Amino acid sequence: MKYLLTALSAIILIPSVTNAGHADFNHDIDVNVNGLVCDFCARALEKVFGTREEVNAISVDLNNHLVAIDLKEGANIDDEEITKLITDSGYNVVDITRHNENTDQKL
Repeated sequence: MKYLLTALSAIILIPSVTNAGHADFNHDIDVNVNGLVCDFCARALEKVFGTREEVNAISVDLNNHLVAIDLKEGANIDDEEITKLITDSGYNVVDITRHNENTDQKL
């Protein structure tokens, strides 16, 4: 019973990771990633980005191979660091798109 409660608590407290689209998720950066195939992939990236001070939350869309990153107010993480974190986790970055108030910038 203790293990069941611990597992349920962990599931409830885990930040947002989904297999569906993240259009309603307010985020700053989209990363198109090759190699995302299962929930374990999503959890691995969630764990990696969850340790970063500048990251508020991430959402993983397995169907479209996208990782949406929501940054904390005033924070930034450069594309090289995003690429390193993802490639070190065993996946390949196809492209990175940054969203701002005026335009989307694909890098």
